[in-house]
Amino acid sequence: MPHVREHALDGTRGTVAVTEWPHPAPRFLALLVHGYGEHAGRYAGLAALLPGHGAAVYAPDHMGHGRSAGERVVIEDFEDVVTDVHAVAELARAAHPGLPLVLVGHSMGGLIAARFAQRYGHELTALVLSGPVIGAWELPGRLLALDEIPDVPISPGALSRDPAVGAAYAADPLVWHGPMKRPTLEAFVRTLETVAKGGDVGPLPLLWLHGDDDRLVPLPGSRVGVERLSGGRAAERIFPGARHEVFNETNREQVLAEVLAFLDPLLPR
Repeated sequence: MPHVREHALDGTRGTVAVTEWPHPAPRFLALLVHGYGEHAGRYAGLAALLPGHGAAVYAPDHMGHGRSAGERVVIEDFEDVVTDVHAVAELARAAHPGLPLVLVGHSMGGLIAARFAQRYGHELTALVLSGPVIGAWELPGRLLALDEIPDVPISPGALSRDPAVGAAYAADPLVWHGPMKRPTLEAFVRTLETVAKGGDVGPLPLLWLHGDDDRLVPLPGSRVGVERLSGGRAAERIFPGARHEVFNETNREQVLAEVLAFLDPLLPR
């Protein structure tokens, strides 16, 4: 098991738990931003591989998620989460001054990472978005139109073609298995609009990863947002048959190889 370090930061709304996968002499920093209802520990497989390619890896649990403080899965303002992620970036840079910073956001984490890039893009070397909640995502509006949010948890089978991924997700006590909450849905709607109006990220290199069988965050809706955010300059890798979590898919080695091929020309040797 690779060595990890745990940190606790004072976040905007309570303690934020941060996991670090260290590197003795890194050439870049990787900041992983997880999705809705989950936690940074679900990225241990990806995070443990990145130090082998020269990264020191940091990953927070967002407020209301995992081991961080707050009512479960309640996010009233995603701007606060972006501010917390920026505090994690500062923690990483304090330990390793002057290194390039790569931001990787999945699903809801893609929305957070997109907004981070709009606010702090000058601090980034590259942005990687995986199945990002960005652009046209209809689920929050549909649920908010109901008098009561139905108790319909995420189907584990929608995550990956690998049944072990779904089984681990279903058994994970740090994963939220209940209904979405109205304040969080309202915050999604506001932040989708904020990012849509927030302008593109200019010349910042952006890689978009998506499974073409993603039933949780459909590919066409994300395309609208990615093209707007990147100014049409994004590199894209669409994986046939893959579901929502491309880093946990049956072709995960191919996905990682695509990420490294994208990053290598941007990073010091």
